[in-house]
Amino acid sequence: MTSPLSNFIQPDDEHNRALLARVHPSDWVNPEPAASYNLVVLGAGTAGLVTAAVAAALGARVALVERALMGGDCLNIGCVPSKGVLRAARVWAAVRDAGRFGVNVAADARGDFGAAMARMRRLRAEISPNDSAQRFKELGVDVFFGEGRFVDRRTIEVSGDVGGARLRFARAAICTGAQAAIPPIPGLEAAGCLTNETIFSLTELPPRLAVIGAGPIGCELAQAFARFGSRVTVLEQADRPLPREEADAARLIQTHLERDGVQFGYRASISKVDRRGNEKVLHFTAEGRMQELAADAILIGAGRRPNVEGLGLEQAGVAFTTAGVTVNTLLQTSNPRIFAAGDVCSAEKFTHAADAQAQILIQNALFPHPFGLGYAVTSLLVVPRCTYTEPELAHVGLTESEAQQQGIEIQSFTVPLSEVDRARLDGEEEGLVRLHVKKGSDVIVGAVIVASHAGELISQLSLAMRAGLRVGAITNTIYPYPTQAEAIKKAAQAWRKTLLTEGAKKLLRAWFGFMK
Repeated sequence: MTSPLSNFIQPDDEHNRALLARVHPSDWVNPEPAASYNLVVLGAGTAGLVTAAVAAALGARVALVERALMGGDCLNIGCVPSKGVLRAARVWAAVRDAGRFGVNVAADARGDFGAAMARMRRLRAEISPNDSAQRFKELGVDVFFGEGRFVDRRTIEVSGDVGGARLRFARAAICTGAQAAIPPIPGLEAAGCLTNETIFSLTELPPRLAVIGAGPIGCELAQAFARFGSRVTVLEQADRPLPREEADAARLIQTHLERDGVQFGYRASISKVDRRGNEKVLHFTAEGRMQELAADAILIGAGRRPNVEGLGLEQAGVAFTTAGVTVNTLLQTSNPRIFAAGDVCSAEKFTHAADAQAQILIQNALFPHPFGLGYAVTSLLVVPRCTYTEPELAHVGLTESEAQQQGIEIQSFTVPLSEVDRARLDGEEEGLVRLHVKKGSDVIVGAVIVASHAGELISQLSLAMRAGLRVGAITNTIYPYPTQAEAIKKAAQAWRKTLLTEGAKKLLRAWFGFMK
């Protein structure tokens, strides 16, 4: 049995063989289907795995259908391999810059790209048992490999190399994820391009890498490959990287990437791609003139599109658009028996968001109100995000522009990391922490962090917002010195200083005048 994604899991080495043996075993035999299931889950990425595991632990009869690889994007072609690669690139940059800290590196010291990628493959294989077919079988889940398709409002048909089956359900969950969106540029696919689905199969470093799109994936991998030694150029339609993020924070990331050798072309419109021998040539307009860029490889980082094709959604009465499956705040589709979670229906296409949505799906699908636990809703979720460049850029809640669009007046309090002792001692003073506070109150509505470990730091503010903690709770918290997290408290203290108005100062002066 061959996985539809097996071509993405290359090269054929011991690590990838171990991975495939767990996430799509060649000798797997689909079980005999039960007469009916409490829950049938389509897709074994993060949302599907969490849904199936929790539902089975609660005692439900669960079937899980996966056409390709257990673990989905996150394990196989997303979070896990990318962070392994980024960690290696960080070490390479640390060695390069070791002279700043008094370490003399031999002039002939060099990195081994193949070894760095092999390390990533080994770690991915070592992590894979958590998502394996065997583990979920042991959890009591009936695991079916094959193409799953709705044939009516209560039945899913599974077809594939290991035989067919019909799965009758009381409830179903669509967790089929998303895939890289390939822009419709003439000649691009014929010339050949990489996505997150294929770049982690590389064993040789491309001397010249062109990246289409300066979103999180584009920026992360552009920096990593530049640090490995590729000559990297990023083409972006907007006028800056990470267009979703606040402008000055994104510019800080740009500065660091440029320092690593990444070149940017903004307001770039690519008209076509062609081949000249072994070169791939991108023809684009930027700064009002036609330009050409020759590269050995092209990476697409232009967003993702949900996997809704071929699922028989029409037969199930499930509404969907090009943006994905349509759901309400309960994650319920237009068929009340069918729910969805994760990238296939969410604008927040993150592993942690999929995990959180799976919990909501389980509660609403298996314990419907008023007989169960009460509704859970996505509107209460506080979802942080992080771009794992160096430094990282993390965000939670509203940005300044989003607050303006919603008519929410805010006050923003920014602390540069250059004012934080630990950041200066670490040599990481180029960053910031910013709190957005609703004007006239102490309610935190958003936060931005640019720091080496911003993804770790943002969770403090996510917790505060989810728990309804106010800025005062931060000012009253003792932070260990010296840490970079002190920047969060410094931003909160900046808010507290605004409470000392001229009127308050007059009252204090009067009070001190009476003191003996």
